Amino acid sequence: MTRFCVLTIGKTHSGKSTFARSLEQMCQNCIVIDQDQQAQFLYDSYSKLIPNNGENTIKYKLTETLVQYAVDHTKFHIVLCNSNLNEFNRNRLIQRFNNSGFHIIIVKFDLPIEILESRMNEARRDTSILRTVQTFKDVLNSQKDYQLKKSVEHAYKEFYVTNEIQVDSVLSELKNLLNG
Repeated sequence: MTRFCVLTIGKTHSGKSTFARSLEQMCQNCIVIDQDQQAQFLYDSYSKLIPNNGENTIKYKLTETLVQYAVDHTKFHIVLCNSNLNEFNRNRLIQRFNNSGFHIIIVKFDLPIEILESRMNEARRDTSILRTVQTFKDVLNSQKDYQLKKSVEHAYKEFYVTNEIQVDSVLSELKNLLNG
């Protein structure tokens, strides 16, 4: 059986989590692992363990544990939902899944900044998961220099979403691919 890892890449409020949840509803044989959910869980249940400075090691370890369990003990396709903007870490992740026999599907969300800002103003997301900044606007400002280039050297398939209209067609194509 061919297994896929769908890797979402994009700035804050670009629609990665909404996309991942929609895909999971369409495909019974996939699981979403969303780092924002892990951050919220840690904040709600184990806030004393979250480091005040430096990397949020516990969040990354929790994600790693969930991913490893899904790889080793299930037959699910895995949808990894976080920004994945750091190219070095993203390539390590891709290599890890390739070594585990997964085919990589990359979905890059590169929406105009005006749309992201509008979504931020409308969403009013809980900022409790933020550690190093105060607002999602601060997060977006820290991500402004990231450029999402088309590159398929590590991917079985790559999608490049530059407007909201494209999301449904990408979901439809992935549904067909993942449901085999």
